[in-house]
Formats: sequence, structure tokens, C-alpha cells
Amino acid sequence: MTRQAAVQPVAPWVPTQFLSILDLSPRELETCLDLAASMKAARRANTPQAKPLTGQHVALLFEKPSLRTRSTFMIAVRELGGEVIEPPAEVALGGRETLEDVARNLERWVHGVVIRTYGQDRLERFAAAAPNLCVVNALTDQEHPCQALADCLTLVEQWGSLEGRTIAFVGDGNNVAASLAQAAAMLGARVIVASPSGFALPDAVVKSVAAVARFGGGVSVCHDPVAAVADADAIYTDVWASMGQEAEASARNGIFRPFQVNAELMAAAPPDTLFMHCLPAHRGDEVTDDVIDSAASVVFDQSENRLHTQKALLALLAGV
Repeated sequence: MTRQAAVQPVAPWVPTQFLSILDLSPRELETCLDLAASMKAARRANTPQAKPLTGQHVALLFEKPSLRTRSTFMIAVRELGGEVIEPPAEVALGGRETLEDVARNLERWVHGVVIRTYGQDRLERFAAAAPNLCVVNALTDQEHPCQALADCLTLVEQWGSLEGRTIAFVGDGNNVAASLAQAAAMLGARVIVASPSGFALPDAVVKSVAAVARFGGGVSVCHDPVAAVADADAIYTDVWASMGQEAEASARNGIFRPFQVNAELMAAAPPDTLFMHCLPAHRGDEVTDDVIDSAASVVFDQSENRLHTQKALLALLAGV
């Protein structure tokens, strides 16, 4: 008889919902990353794993387009033994009924809901209406915590630890930058967010990072990409116009052009600096082909790790 691999978190897990990186203590963040690494190794070895979602359903409610998030959550739920349902966005989140009523209905049917929506307030209203439902933030305009989990796992794989490392985020101080700064600072990294004037990381995010930073980690903001990358162990960028900002794309292209991550900017950093991007990338805008396709790039490691970290997250929320 083949025995299933036992899943043993290294510390108790308390959260039942995941709306923000700030829902996790530093130890819970480490627990999730440790479990994700073990699940990744077991999957690559084709080792049978525990299925804590057996007999459970998880609903995906997506108001925004998705390749990585939707695909990896579907695979994760199924590999954990669960089933996925996908109510159409226009029915589930389109105003046909209140968010609260949608949440209360789903609470009677499913174990968890993965939501990709616009305002963080919409996500919080949904979660508050159904406290017995496991709710996961798959992206809002303000935060992208699932991406930050994958980013941190990728960096742990590269460096062993984030403590004492420097990550330069070059571009818009957006949802990806916010969650990255929160998670990385918990693990001891220093994050520098270099943005054009008027597009900096919000002050509220800077304060939230200061409250959770450990081991000398933290976040600072500046407007000079060259200065930001001077001591960087990794350079991270994202699209200049996020989903919902398409009407601003032309204007943003001019404003952000000096913040493009290209060979010249990479040369201003130490020679072993990594390149990161949450994808999808607008090649030729925020990053050039020679950078994203270079040996320094770990963007597809980040993409793969979305599966493993989200799988670990779902398992922990299920009470593994």
C-alpha cells in the first residue's frame, strides 16, 4: 500500500480567511512557505499527498481577467481533492444582488471562495457577511497577497533566506508592490519602491510595513530608479497600467518610460541581481526582452510557485 505523504506544518495556523498579507503573523507566513516548498517537492517526486479538500467545493469569483491565478487555483483545489465551481461574474458579483447576499448563499454550499475583484472594500464586505466561509484574496486594486507568497517562495529558493536582502521595485507603487513590501519585510528584507512622482507606494502601506517588519527589514520610497537598484539583490517591476487603468495607458507610458527595466538599469545593479515580474509583461514597456529572457530572470519560477503557495494556503485554511 502506498502511504500518502503526511503534511506537518511547523507551527499552529490561526487564520481562516486570507484577505491580506497582514492577516498572517510572520510565523504563519513562514509556515505557509515551508508547506509550499514541501508540497512542491512532493509533486515533482510524484509522491501522493494528503487531500484535505476531499468532499469540499471552492468557488472562483473573478471580475478581472486571469491566466495564472485562475489556472493555479483550479489545479490546487483539484490536487487537494476538492471541486471547483465558477459562477459567472455578472451573476455572482455584478450587482444582480448584494455582495452580502451572494456571500450568505455561497456560505451554505461551499467551503471557500477565491475572489478577484476591484476595491479591497468589496472583498472585505463579502468576507464579513460570511464569517464561516474561507475567503481568499486573488487580487484587488490595493493588494495582491497570493502573488507575494509566490514571490517570497521564489526568493527563498534562490537565497535560502530574505533576511538582509534588498529588493528594488521599479514602477507603479501598486497592489503588487504593497503586498510584496509587507511580506518581504516580515521576512527581513529591505524593499525600495522607486516610482514617478504621484505614483509612489501609499503612505498607509508604508506604515503597515513598518508595523510588521523584522530583522532590519522595511520599506522606503524614492523617485530615482538608478539609485534604487544600486545595492539590489532583486529588481521587480510590473505593468505601468494595471487592470482597470487602460484609459490611462497612453499617458502612463510617457511618465513611466524612465523607469523601464532594461540592460542599462540592470547594469547599475550588482552583477548577480535577479529580475522579477508578476506577469503578464508588456514587453518593450516596463521591461525589455533581453532582461526578461535573461539568466537573471526568475519570472517563470514565480509563476510556477503561484500553484505551490496557493495550494499550501488552501490546505492550511482547510485545517491541515
